[in-house]
Amino acid sequence: MRIFTEEQQLFRTAYRKFLEQEITPNMAAWRKAGIVDRAAFQKAGEQGFLMIWPDEQYGGLGDNDFRYEQIIIEESARAGTGEWFATLHSRLVGPYIEHLGTDEQKQRWLPDCVKGDKILAIAMTEADAGSDLAGMRSTIKPAGDGFILNGSKTYISNGINADLIIVAAKSDPDDNPHAMTLCVVERGMAGFARGRNLDKMGMPGQDTAELFFNQVPIPKENILGQPGHGFFYLMNGLAEERLISAVGAVANSRRAFDITREFVMHRKVFGKPLSQMQNTQFKMAEMDAEIDILQAYVDSSVALHNQGKLTANMAAKAKLQSTELEGRMMDLGVQLHGGAGYMKEYPICNMFTDARINRILAGSSEIMKLIIGRDLFSDDYSSILD
Repeated sequence: MRIFTEEQQLFRTAYRKFLEQEITPNMAAWRKAGIVDRAAFQKAGEQGFLMIWPDEQYGGLGDNDFRYEQIIIEESARAGTGEWFATLHSRLVGPYIEHLGTDEQKQRWLPDCVKGDKILAIAMTEADAGSDLAGMRSTIKPAGDGFILNGSKTYISNGINADLIIVAAKSDPDDNPHAMTLCVVERGMAGFARGRNLDKMGMPGQDTAELFFNQVPIPKENILGQPGHGFFYLMNGLAEERLISAVGAVANSRRAFDITREFVMHRKVFGKPLSQMQNTQFKMAEMDAEIDILQAYVDSSVALHNQGKLTANMAAKAKLQSTELEGRMMDLGVQLHGGAGYMKEYPICNMFTDARINRILAGSSEIMKLIIGRDLFSDDYSSILD
């Protein structure tokens, strides 16, 4: 039995209705345009659905329970609106301002972010630096009363829409590859330019861009946290980022399962529904069991995260298993749809291509295995049975 409060259940109902009325009807047009209309963020902000956790003085509800974001992610998956990256804005980027920002920075940025008037993004990835952040080449160096930012970033989600972008850059590239500083680049800053909206395999409605920084002057008021400590700030945020990925992957798996179940009950092969074939029943039974079991693990991880006890190892396990399961479920869904599964008019087709990125973003499956395997052979390892 999944545990959500009565208030959270009401929140789920209200958010589902919001998606049905404001987001789902527009998704086809946004996919064609290659970008979600900015008004989507503003409409969500107007109804209190964009950022839940900020204090009331900034316009939020002041409730940091991750289950609210879990509901948002699950309902977005259910509605097929995952290309609207509200969670990236609300729960992945926004908390950096909350945890690292000064009172002045919070007051300057958070109210507009809660309302959806300013859209957030985070820029870590470079052409030669994805999971290996130490490989980044962007630099930020002192200059007068502020700093100068140089470099470029790629594959940045919300890259076209974003008004505030948290950028990670090296502050001591010659002597300390882990010395990084986080700064906030604002729309319109001198020397800041965006590249094209990148053409991707899947998720065409999600704007993903290259960003360029040429002698961008960064005032000291736009530095987040302590200069040189950015690498550790980013590491601290990765557990939640991977939990976000896991929640979405399990929810997507369940939606793909339900769509496939409905299809095989009506598709006939040799005169009878495909659902009556033993192979179909066995394959779907395996998937149903795996999804349910992994849902329990993810729910447990959410509870631990709310208690501040979710470790990098636990988050890596959730991310690895959920995204790998999602890939298998999408593949099975296409297979059981037959030729129809290859046609874009059927939801499973788009879900298949959209899901492929999830085994890469927030740390690839190989990186997740590296994290888990490293802990297995450390001196601190202890069996769950200990």
